[in-house]
Formats: sequence, C-alpha cells, structure tokens
Amino acid sequence: MLDKVLRFVITALAAIGGLVMTDRVIPYLATLLSEDFFNIGIFGITMTTIMSFIFGGLVGGAIGFFIAPFLIRQLWQFTYWVEAKLNKMPVYDVLAGALGLAVGLIISNLLGSAFLPIPLVGKYVPGVLSIILGYLGINVAIRKRDELFSLFSSFPKLGKDKQKDGKASNIHQYKILDTSVIIDGRIADICKSGFIEGTLVIPVFVLEELQHIADSSDLLKRNRGRRGLDILNRIQKELNMYVQIDNRDFDDISEVDSKLVKLGQLLKAKVVTNDYNLNKVAELQGVPVLNINELSNAVKPVVLPGEEMVVHVVKDGKELGQGVAYLDDGTMIVVDGGRRHIGETIGVLVTSVLQTAAGRMIFAKPKAM
Repeated sequence: MLDKVLRFVITALAAIGGLVMTDRVIPYLATLLSEDFFNIGIFGITMTTIMSFIFGGLVGGAIGFFIAPFLIRQLWQFTYWVEAKLNKMPVYDVLAGALGLAVGLIISNLLGSAFLPIPLVGKYVPGVLSIILGYLGINVAIRKRDELFSLFSSFPKLGKDKQKDGKASNIHQYKILDTSVIIDGRIADICKSGFIEGTLVIPVFVLEELQHIADSSDLLKRNRGRRGLDILNRIQKELNMYVQIDNRDFDDISEVDSKLVKLGQLLKAKVVTNDYNLNKVAELQGVPVLNINELSNAVKPVVLPGEEMVVHVVKDGKELGQGVAYLDDGTMIVVDGGRRHIGETIGVLVTSVLQTAAGRMIFAKPKAM
C-alpha cells in the first residue's frame, strides 16, 4: 500500500515539474513560432494551456510513473542502510549525533541570515553552512560524547529526582570490573557475601578481550577465558547485583587498562582489579581501586611471632635445610630446618612474619619436642 502511495506522489511531483518546465520553455518557443499559433483557443482554452498540459503534465507524469518503482527501491535500500547503521551504533552515539546536528543547524541558521543581502551568492550561503556545520556538529558530538554525557550526569538532581532512599542511591556507585578480576573468579563470591554494593559495570572492550581469550588456540588461555565468561554469567543470573554493560569504546585509546582508567574518570567509579600495574596507574590518575589481592591479604588470620601451629611440610626451600609448608589460604610458611621433615606434619613456632604487596610469608622453626 505504501509503495502505491509513494508511486502516486512521485507521479504527481513529476507532472507538476513538467508543467513548470513547459511554462518556462513556451516563451522561447514564441520567438520561433507565430504568436497567433499560441493565441488559438478552443472553448476559451489557449494553445499554451494545451501544450503545457500535454507536453508538461502528461509527459512529466508518465515519466514519473515509470521511474517511480526504481526510485522507490532505491529509497527502501537507503532506508535499510540507515537503519542498519543506527542499529550498530550505541545509543550514546545516536543521541550525541542528534544533539550535535541540532546545534550545528541552529548556528548555521544564525550565521546564514547575515549573508542573505549579498547579491547572487547570498541565498545559497545558508544551505552550504547548514551542510558544513551540521556535519561538523555530528562528528564533534560523537567524538566528545563521553565528556558530554559526563557533564550532564554531574548536574545535581533536584525535587523528585533526588534519591532519598539509600538503596536506590547505592545503584549509582559504579564498580568497573577488569579482565583479571573476572577470570580470577573470587569476585562472584565477594559479591554474594554482600561486601560490594552498587552497580557492576562490564565495559564492552573487557567483554571483547574475554571473548578473544576464550577463542585462543592455547588450551590454558581458552579455559581461562571461558571461566571468565562463566563467572559473568553467574553474576548476572544468580546474584542479586545490578549489572550494566557499558558500550563505550574509546577508539583513540589502544590499551585496555587505559580505557578502564578513562571510563572510571567519566563515571566517577572504582576499578576492581587484581593487576598490580593497573592499580598503580589508576591511583596516579585519581581513580579509586579495589584490589582483590589486598582484600584477601587483609582477611587472612593474624599470626604473631611466638605462636604455635601445626603444618605439613611439602617441599624443600631455597636455603640449605629449609622446608616449605602452606596454610589453607595459600600463605607460604618457610620452616628453618624443615627439610628433614618433608612429608611430615609437625608443630612449628613462628619466628617472624614478612608482609609484601604480593602476599604474606611466615618464617618458623620446628617446635622443640
């Protein structure tokens, strides 16, 4: 039905265009033919009107009628192309582009009116300005979309929009997960325990990196990537957490860590990671970091020199005569003189504790029998 309506509209426009063109051509024909010919009339209808109707309206309408199907097909193809492009674009890009186009057209309208009094070219300047400034507005707004939306999100909310409920306000406490903490897997148990509040943000570039790891030809990497995807699926479906997939990708930044820091600055969010280097870089740029390894070290039982414990010596140490044991949480215990007790469960006495950024190490000696 719509195709028939469009065909009728195209035919009508072509007929009108033919009439207008014939009216423009007839004065030139009058110089070649006799004026009496154009004054011939039948029932008050002059030859000029007849020629305009026949050669203009009918011929123009016939041309429009026959080329309408081709034009309609091209129109639909263009419509589908635009729709496909818009569907691939994030909603932030669409909104930013529309806003930039509106601003560009407003500015071009204000500037174009000043050129109208100029002879010959004055009436064409507004159209040219509209094309140029509209295009610039779209491009600049899309490139600056992150700064643009972060500016709007920083405005204080007034009246009914103000969050009065504490739980609702916690939703906007964003925690950005990086690839290392997702693959690690402990984040799911931490979220389940309720120690992390707010919204978990999964950037699209982190998802792409996880998928790339999961598709790796290396078996170990492939298993790590699939484990990360399983952890994300568990967080979304099993845990009572708000999870948001952020589609912003910073095309001018190549490193994933730099993108995480940039997104943290825009959202005023905290980055959750196990990566020591990302931890330091983010802190230097003013982005708060939650390090799962630091949390793990913080919740380990405190061991003081002089305490006694029972350990199982599993291997020899680096120094002569040393043995190595481990606690249930993975803490290494270096037993001085424990080499002869490898494979045995013995009582030891703690002599010192060494705390490092990588973890904690306990030094002990066998308890005197």
